[in-house]
Amino acid sequence: MTAGVSLIPGKTGAHRAPLQYAMTIFQHTVSQNRMDYNLSEWLNLFIRWVHVFAGILWVGQTFFFTWMDRTLEREKSLWLVHSGGFYVVEKQKVPEALPRKLHWFRWEAAVTWVSGMLLLIIVYYLGGLMENELLGGVPISVLVGFLLLVTAWFIYEALWRSPLARSEPVGAVVSFILFAAVVYGLTRLMNGRAAYIHVGAMLGTFMSANVWLRILPFQRQMVAAMAKGIPPDMSLGEQAKQRTKHNNYMVVPVVFIMLSNHFPVATYGNQYNWLVLCVLSVAGGVAAKTLRSR
Repeated sequence: MTAGVSLIPGKTGAHRAPLQYAMTIFQHTVSQNRMDYNLSEWLNLFIRWVHVFAGILWVGQTFFFTWMDRTLEREKSLWLVHSGGFYVVEKQKVPEALPRKLHWFRWEAAVTWVSGMLLLIIVYYLGGLMENELLGGVPISVLVGFLLLVTAWFIYEALWRSPLARSEPVGAVVSFILFAAVVYGLTRLMNGRAAYIHVGAMLGTFMSANVWLRILPFQRQMVAAMAKGIPPDMSLGEQAKQRTKHNNYMVVPVVFIMLSNHFPVATYGNQYNWLVLCVLSVAGGVAAKTLRSR
């Protein structure tokens, strides 16, 4: 594209605000579906491969540590046998001395989230799966999806730092009401498939942000205190554990949303698609609670 060439008749890039010009270029790219089909197909396949594999690692670790934590409430140490060896695990809330090396589990969450966002852009934003009704040169559904992913985390964070969070059942009920409102609203503002995947992207953002912005910082503060010989603030550990619990509950509906693409009649294509997602999300939460209590 050369300077001064306009995508809107009668206007040139030099005479429009940079943001509006960028939006126009983006919309033109989307509407013309410029990405080569073969390139899109290979990117979709490779990134989806990475996304699914990283997600398996992340979810597996999450539930494994949840199971260990639950089991170690009843036992002093945990004996495991796997791959030809025996392993002994014990839980220390405040160890007498820090080891030379601590093993952190974080990159699985980052890779899963980044690859998921790339898939959202390639498959939906650049793949023609969003509505084309425009607002300021950009599809309304794209704007709604982007604003959701940017703002939803702050609402979730504000809720679980508010006095409502002192009672987990109350916080859970309020969270579900907000969740149902988002699901219902999205299914009215974009097609069912796009709505479902944006709900999944929202929950995935919550989960990854919980790891990087809450769980890891809380634990690092505890480690830093112990390194200075100061008793750690155990409330930080409880807050980290609460966010881990949230991730346990959210991952089940996220996996359901990933599978829903293969069952359009029963899920996102259903007349009551918003209700299907809400009901099965509750069922997923019950399943996660059952797994946590084993």
